[in-house]
Formats: sequence, structure tokens, C-alpha cells
Amino acid sequence: MNRRVLIITTCNALMGESHKPTGVWAEELVVPYYALIDAGIDVEIASPKGGAVPFDPASIKPRGQNDALIERFLGDELAQSKAGATLVAGEADVAEFDAMFFPGGHGTMWDLPHDVGVTRAVEEAFASGKPIASVCHGAAGLVSAKRPDGHPIVEGKRVNSFTDAEEAAAGLTDVVPFALESRLRELGARFEGAANWQPFAVRDGMLITGQNPQSSALVAGQLIEALNEVDVAHPA
Repeated sequence: MNRRVLIITTCNALMGESHKPTGVWAEELVVPYYALIDAGIDVEIASPKGGAVPFDPASIKPRGQNDALIERFLGDELAQSKAGATLVAGEADVAEFDAMFFPGGHGTMWDLPHDVGVTRAVEEAFASGKPIASVCHGAAGLVSAKRPDGHPIVEGKRVNSFTDAEEAAAGLTDVVPFALESRLRELGARFEGAANWQPFAVRDGMLITGQNPQSSALVAGQLIEALNEVDVAHPA
């Protein structure tokens, strides 16, 4: 049986009261999606409410004007059907998946931390020792999750996300509901970061986190490595 990864995206298309458009940053979904698919791993896509993935309009252009992977995604009927009708994250059976991945996009900041179904799924995956990965604002999906002992899953862990410096450079510090790097630090995470817009990813056990869109391939590679290690430790 092929390994399976559950990708959980935001379903939020607006930046709070500012009403600025947002959603999933396409590169952060598409690059890991095809890294997994091309490695022979099955992928399903879920979101807090189900339905179509809202892509940040700044991250995706009309057909023929994007890089090769996004063009591949736009022309891929199976990928389009999955992105067009995501599963409801809280209804997904985590036991059926081998790992979990959260792409970013600013939309995550408004829905992932507050969705009980998403938090439950993360907690179940973490308690089962399954790889959990995020890139950029995807780490918002981790901030509410706790270990069985009640402590945050990120406490004491080396982690990374879109940094507060990058948020300031993007001019969105006063728009987002909280600063993601600061929140992770408040939860007891050992935050590590690189310079703005530089590819950077951190792995601590089965928790893998990347900084920005440029880190998407790094995170995907580390997630595949973690899955391969699980296969070696627990062969079918």
C-alpha cells in the first residue's frame, strides 16, 4: 500500500477586517504536492470547512504565465479535483495517513489555530509519532495543538515559520491577528530563523518546519526523508 499524506490548507480567503485577499500561497502547496506525488506518495487535501482551496491571487497567474510546477498543477485534472473539493479536516481519519503537511499563505492565521478538527488531527498525528510538516504560515496549524500531558507540541522543539521580520517587511504586522514567530516562542518553542526570504527549514524529530515560500522544496524533502525513516523502522 502506498504511503499517504494529508495536506491541510486554509479555507480563508480574506485577511480579517482589512478584507485584503489572501488564501494559500500556491508555491507552498504545489511544490510539496508534486515532490510527494513524484516520490510515489498518495496525497489528499483537506481544510477546516472543506470545499475549494482559495489561492492567494498574488501567488498564481493565468495559464501560461506561471512557473512549470504551477502550470502542471493547473493542467492536472486529479490535482484540480482534489483542490476543488477538499475534505473536511476534522472528519479525516488520521490513522489512514502516514504524515501531515500544512502549506502557508496568510489565510491560515485566521482559521487554522481556531479549528477544533484541525487541532485534533494534529494532536492525534503527534501522539502517534507521525511526521508533521509546515511551511511559512502553515505553522499556524500547530499553535493550538497539545501533547497528551497538556503541554504545547512545539514546546522545547526547534521550529521555524515566517518570521516577524518578514511579516514587517511585507507590511502586514498590523494586519495579521498575531505574530507567528512570537507566538511559537511564547509556547516554548526554540525558534530558529534565517535572513528574510532565504530558504530555511528545521527538523526536530518528526516535526519539520520551513520559513517561507522559498523553503517549500526543503520542507518537502525533509518530510520524504522522515517518511522513509518510518518505513525502515516499521516495515509493512
